[in-house]
Amino acid sequence: MSIAKFIFLFVSAGLLPSVASAETYNGDDAKNHIGETATVCGTVVSADYAVRARGKPTFLNFDKPYPNETFTAVIWDENRLSFGTPETTLMGKHICATGVIRLYKGRPEIILRNPVQLKQQ
Repeated sequence: MSIAKFIFLFVSAGLLPSVASAETYNGDDAKNHIGETATVCGTVVSADYAVRARGKPTFLNFDKPYPNETFTAVIWDENRLSFGTPETTLMGKHICATGVIRLYKGRPEIILRNPVQLKQQ
């Protein structure tokens, strides 16, 4: 099975968010759309691959550096291989993340599981 068919099947089954139908917001607006599948765009101004933390997350913080970020895109270690080294390659880039916006410790975030959820502008 080709990767395109595989991704199509996951999107069709609802396992990956549909990128085409998502509303687009900036990092400040994301907090007003918790629970929605949407696209959030902003500039990665700080990033960290937390290798010592449980789950080894990669955090891509939008618009303001941590701990004052407006939004965070999170990549867990189990999915990291398909993203390369986003903490270095995406630093300073304007990107868009698509998925379900959730709130974690008062800040909006999207968990990225597949590179189709991430677009560089």
